[in-house]
Amino acid sequence: MQLSRRDFIKLSTPALCLPAIFGVLPLGKSPAENQEAASTKNGVKAILYDASKCVGCHYCETACWTENGTSFTLVNIEEAHTSGTTELFFWKSQCMHCTEATCVKVCPTGALSHHELGFVTYDKDKCSGCGYCAEFCPFHVPHLSGNKLTGIQKMDKCDFCANRVASNQQPACVDACPENALTFGDCDQLLEKGRQRVEVLKGTYPDARLYGEDELGGLHLISILPQPASFYGLPEDPQVPLAATVWQDVTKPIGFVLGGLTTLVLLVNYVVARANIKAGKEEQDGKRG
Repeated sequence: MQLSRRDFIKLSTPALCLPAIFGVLPLGKSPAENQEAASTKNGVKAILYDASKCVGCHYCETACWTENGTSFTLVNIEEAHTSGTTELFFWKSQCMHCTEATCVKVCPTGALSHHELGFVTYDKDKCSGCGYCAEFCPFHVPHLSGNKLTGIQKMDKCDFCANRVASNQQPACVDACPENALTFGDCDQLLEKGRQRVEVLKGTYPDARLYGEDELGGLHLISILPQPASFYGLPEDPQVPLAATVWQDVTKPIGFVLGGLTTLVLLVNYVVARANIKAGKEEQDGKRG
């Protein structure tokens, strides 16, 4: 059976697309490169959020909207009831910019990566809308938007105002905070400042803690919490989901091999098909002669 060039293209196109669909093409940085970019606290940047100073003014939300055309941060309100009294606490929910970022680990296209200053940056043009980041994030931060009928989607999340930071400016939310609840700076210095603030708060709030010093290798949104993490809807001990580890360390490498074998088989088929076509044509020419 001879295979025409047109038939070959029809048959081979879906197979060639499979590696990209399942995220087996090495389009982004390797996990080791991403981890190295984010692992050293010296010189990297972070935001320190003091929830005890937050008054829920929503200025950070407005500034984020102005900067990005949408808001990647949301201020929530929680109530604590003690001794017959009610106390309000506010929580600024946004991307945590993890050092051990699950979203970076599972992203098949390299749309998510670690900036050299430590935070997780995002190239929307590279996003395939696969949704792995949204599925595996321990904090449920990334969200997909797009056409539900066609299934064409894109992810959105805070990128730490990477353009502003590159221009020696503060992230927009930090710049807008009127209560100094947000501080931008070197990670090491902010961690020390956070520890000192927690020790002061423990006199009033015994469960006060610094959230982000060790969690997932260190977060680049470090939070001073008067109440336990679970009070704010945060995992007390966030972990990279096992399924994400299996995806990166087992499934994806296997995919690289299968993707290479698929390409090799298709190439051989193409060469054989071309040879058959050429032989058939020579045979026909011989009969005419």
